[in-house]
Amino acid sequence: MESLVSTEWLEKALGAEDLRILDCTAFLPGTGRDARAEFEAAHIPGAVFVDLEEISDGDSPLPHMMPPPHKFSSRMQSLGVRDGARLIVYDNSPLHSGARLWWMLRTFGAHYVALLDGGFQKWSEEGRPVEQGRKSHRHGHFTAMPDPAAAIDKQGLMPLVGAGTHEIVDARGASRFAGEDPEPRPGLESGHIPGARSLPQGNLFNPDNSWKRGDALRAAYDGAGIDLAKPMITTCGSGVTAAVLLFGAHLLGKEDVRLYDGSWSEWGADPDTPKAKGMA
Repeated sequence: MESLVSTEWLEKALGAEDLRILDCTAFLPGTGRDARAEFEAAHIPGAVFVDLEEISDGDSPLPHMMPPPHKFSSRMQSLGVRDGARLIVYDNSPLHSGARLWWMLRTFGAHYVALLDGGFQKWSEEGRPVEQGRKSHRHGHFTAMPDPAAAIDKQGLMPLVGAGTHEIVDARGASRFAGEDPEPRPGLESGHIPGARSLPQGNLFNPDNSWKRGDALRAAYDGAGIDLAKPMITTCGSGVTAAVLLFGAHLLGKEDVRLYDGSWSEWGADPDTPKAKGMA
């Protein structure tokens, strides 16, 4: 299955026995939006809501950290996800948070997982069917088989800073990257990891919320000064939009990409980590 499916494809596939549709909408703190309430008001028929908080490591002080395999398996099973099913992930968020769940599913061994191109925004703008509320469903059987190479931690990233061997790419907005705007989470310094490149994740999308493809997508990385020949580390505020940059690289055929799971929530809170400001 392709990693990106169209709204037309999904509408034709609705109701297929082996299809599971997952809404992974999430918002930054303080936006006033309630992802679960919005899901219950309108969602793609047959979809289930995935709360990023509920599938993250609740024992970590950092937000949205990868959970242990048994927890991820349990949460996916409770949502009716089963081994071998075709999994379609979408969201209705400016964070494009569905990419985080796509990455998590792939990291835990799901074989058939794709993002819906354009998400719920494009789906609804095209007048495609929606339903309300939430329905009961049978439990699935999902076996988590984690890939330890998919993510990198602070200890692994530290020696790469300034080494010139990897591209560290930050998905946050340019003003947060430059240290001009405060972080939405308290207790964090402003700025970025020294040597990182700024590529706001919204730059990878067309006006209708569909993904840029081919030369247009590559131009977004080139325009940020990123050498796609080098291994890449993606980062952001809490590991969510970092997955957007990772998925974009995947669309370009680049697979030597790891996600810094702690991201700025960890780096910016540590007084001992080096930090930079400005766009240079």
